[in-house]
Amino acid sequence: MQERLKELQTEALEKISTAADLKELNDIRVSYLGKKGPITEVLKGMGKLSAEERPKMGALANEVRDSIAAGIEEKQKRLEEAAVQEKLAAEKIDVTLPGRPVKTGNHHPLTRIIEEIEDLFIGMGYTVAEGPEVEKDYYNFEALNLPKGHPARDMQDSFYITEEILLRTHTSPVQARTMEKHEGKGPVKIICPGKVYRRDNDDATHSHQFMQIEGLVVDENIRMTDLKGTLQVFAKKMFGEDREIRLRPSFFPFTEPSVEMDISCKICGGKGCSVCKGTGWIEILGAGMVHPNVLEMAGFDSKKYTGFAFGMGPERIAMLKYGVDDIRHFYTNDVRFLKQFSIHE
Repeated sequence: MQERLKELQTEALEKISTAADLKELNDIRVSYLGKKGPITEVLKGMGKLSAEERPKMGALANEVRDSIAAGIEEKQKRLEEAAVQEKLAAEKIDVTLPGRPVKTGNHHPLTRIIEEIEDLFIGMGYTVAEGPEVEKDYYNFEALNLPKGHPARDMQDSFYITEEILLRTHTSPVQARTMEKHEGKGPVKIICPGKVYRRDNDDATHSHQFMQIEGLVVDENIRMTDLKGTLQVFAKKMFGEDREIRLRPSFFPFTEPSVEMDISCKICGGKGCSVCKGTGWIEILGAGMVHPNVLEMAGFDSKKYTGFAFGMGPERIAMLKYGVDDIRHFYTNDVRFLKQFSIHE
C-alpha cells in the first residue's frame, strides 16, 4: 500500500509538470484527489492493516495528497501567469507610434461676439436678462408704445401664432418685463441677448431669424450724454481704440429722442470707400432715451426716472468685425467658414 501511494504521487507530479493548460490541470486534480480517485481506492484497504500500521499509512496518504495539491497549486499559478503574459503580448500597443489627430470644436463666431459683448457690459455693471421667444403682443408692442394699429408695427412684419401670441420681433419685451418686475423702483441696468423673428426674405443682409442684443438703463438723472459715453466705450472695445462714433437723429416708438449710431469705417479710416459707400461711416445700431410712455406703462414715474436703451445685431457686428459679406454664412454650418474662427489652429 505504501509503495502504491508513492507510485501515485510520482505519477501525479509527472502529469502535473507536463499539463499544458488549466483544463488539463483540473482533470488531473479530479482524477487523483477526487472521491473516486486511486488514492481513495488505496485507502479503502486500510481496514486490513494492523492498529499500529494504520496511523502511519494515514499520515503517508495525507502527505501524498498535500504534495499533489501543492504541485497543482504551483502549476496553476504558472499557467495563469503565462496566460496573462500571452494576453498582454497579443494586446500590446506601440506607444511610440504617432497618434491620430482629434478635431476639436470652437466657439461659433456669433457666440464669440455675444460673449464678448456680454463680458464688456457685465464689466460696466450690467446684468444679463432673458425672456421668452414666444411672446405676448402686449410686451412685444403695446408696453413699448406701439398700440394696436400703430403704423410702426408694419416695420416689423411678425410671425403671429394667435391674435395675442407671436414670435418676438426684438428683445425689447425683456426690457418691458424687467422694468415691470422692478415695480417702479430703479436702478435697472441690463442687456438682453437672444433670438428674434421677422418675416424677411433671406438674402445676404437679411434673415427671418437672427440675434439681437439690447441694453437698458433706468435711474434718476440719466441723460443722453450717458448713452453716448456708453456707446463710445462699446465701439472702441469692439472695433479698436481709433474708432469714432456719431449719432444721427432717427425715430423709434419706444425712445424719444431716438438716434442711429455710426462708427468710422475701419477700411478707409473715414476717408470714404466702397464699404462705407463713400461716407466714411457705417451704421451699427439704434438707440435713444426711453419714451416716458414706456416708463409709465412699466410702473415708473417718468418725472423722477429717465433712461436710455440701445439695440444691435450681433450678426452685423460680426460681419463688420470679421469682414463677412453674407449673413447666411453664420447659419449654413459650413465647416470651411467656421474653421476660419478656430482658436486651436
